[in-house]
Amino acid sequence: MQVDFVNGAGLGLRRGLLGALQECSAREVDFLEVAPENWIGVGGRLGKQLRAFSERLPLLCHGLSLNLGGFAPLDITLLKAIKGFLEQHGVRAYSEHLSACADHGQLYDLMPLPFSEESVQRIAERVRIAQDVLERPLIIENVSAYAQLPGELDELSFVRAVLEEADCQLLLDVNNVFVNSINFNFDASAYIAGIPSSRIAYMHVAGHYDEARDLKIDTHGAPVIDPVWTLLEQAYAAHGVRPTLLERDFNFPPIAELYAELAQIRQLQAATQVAVPLRGYGT
Repeated sequence: MQVDFVNGAGLGLRRGLLGALQECSAREVDFLEVAPENWIGVGGRLGKQLRAFSERLPLLCHGLSLNLGGFAPLDITLLKAIKGFLEQHGVRAYSEHLSACADHGQLYDLMPLPFSEESVQRIAERVRIAQDVLERPLIIENVSAYAQLPGELDELSFVRAVLEEADCQLLLDVNNVFVNSINFNFDASAYIAGIPSSRIAYMHVAGHYDEARDLKIDTHGAPVIDPVWTLLEQAYAAHGVRPTLLERDFNFPPIAELYAELAQIRQLQAATQVAVPLRGYGT
């Protein structure tokens, strides 16, 4: 059954922000996003706090450990636990990283994939299996990387091919596009323009760390920089406004500074005429 649309500017709900966000409302934050693995089975005070948020604001989930790009069998037990969590909290949409993160055990990192036709077919099949277990669509996210594995495709062609073969949607992480464009010397604007508009469900922006002039690290620990804001504006212009989430995982500033970044997202959205809300699925 379809549920209400999600619009506007959202924020990643981290435990370090629980206190600061207690009094937030839709005036500051349109929706929240959590990693289900960090909350499944959590009860007590923290569980009650999460329930209070999910009852007050729309909630999305962004997974960390499904291992869509890996070779180990998909963790069906984890998928079933995630399904239960999504149902428990009325989660509007669930996304996961287009990466590998396990090999018969969690690696606790997002590893790069070979951009190959073989990878496309294998990953698309794993997406379909995950969707069958979840009984809802799975959105995949383009990821940042610091090494490239052998493959006959470039990143944009690979992402497009997975979206087409799996017939799924994309969480377009604008900061990851910027980071990879520096790390691997490609045109970020052309990448954004090359994504099929119909495949984009929602977007992420975040800050990163400048390790070197030609090496950026996707940390989610700093404010969004001007080139990433510009790229987000270009994404809206090319594809229409999508719900957009601000990620901040540590180095938390005063909450007013995060609200100001959310306001900047809304300003860019307001400047674009065509708004395309995220349609999620409930149970």
